[in-house]
Amino acid sequence: MDQRLKNLLILDIETVANSKEYHKLNTDLQRLWEKKANFLRNEEELTAEELYEKRAGIYAEFGKVITVAFGIFHEDQGELNIRIKSISGHDEQQLLTEVKNFLETKFDPEYLRLCAHNGKEFDFPYLSRRMLINGIKLPYVLDNAGKKPWEVNFLDTLEMWKFGDRKNFTSLDLLTTIFDIPSSKTDIDGSMVNEVYYTEEKGLERIEKYCQGDVIATAQLFLKMHALPIVDPKNITIVT
Repeated sequence: MDQRLKNLLILDIETVANSKEYHKLNTDLQRLWEKKANFLRNEEELTAEELYEKRAGIYAEFGKVITVAFGIFHEDQGELNIRIKSISGHDEQQLLTEVKNFLETKFDPEYLRLCAHNGKEFDFPYLSRRMLINGIKLPYVLDNAGKKPWEVNFLDTLEMWKFGDRKNFTSLDLLTTIFDIPSSKTDIDGSMVNEVYYTEEKGLERIEKYCQGDVIATAQLFLKMHALPIVDPKNITIVT
């Protein structure tokens, strides 16, 4: 297996607003959200409550993690495979504790590298902030305090695609399309996650599948960006 794929863990997270209903937030959080909402782009002129339902989930101070999916490369009989594992749940503290244990017990912390699309701006800091809010000590790979830049083991396919162009944002969906990567998308997209979670009985299951699809897409994109052949779909396995 290519050395660049060793000790590499692809991940994606899905997040929602911390409360289903805005009016159930305590008064301090409502006040602070209203203050934040005043600085958000609001071309539809939505109220603070409407903005909360649509956008609170992307801010770690007002949201929570409901799903984390991982992908790891391995070889089987000379063929490259991807193994996908996901952790989901309504109890965020329990979920994040499982994530921490997975990162610390399944991998060598000194060499583990994490990769996500837009991970440096979203997934990695969001996970870290929510762990701290839940009173969970950060696993070594997420704890960057005191580390030198070259000791931070974060990779980001969006950053790789920018090639130093700081103003360029390219979605994972667009990149998988132009690289002709087979779609792993389900019947929802990121803008629907909050609504699906809070309105559907089996919404979490749909979201988990969607998250797994993004991990597969990111893993295949990572291969393309290193001029490596993508993994045959028959060699992609979802494990429990």
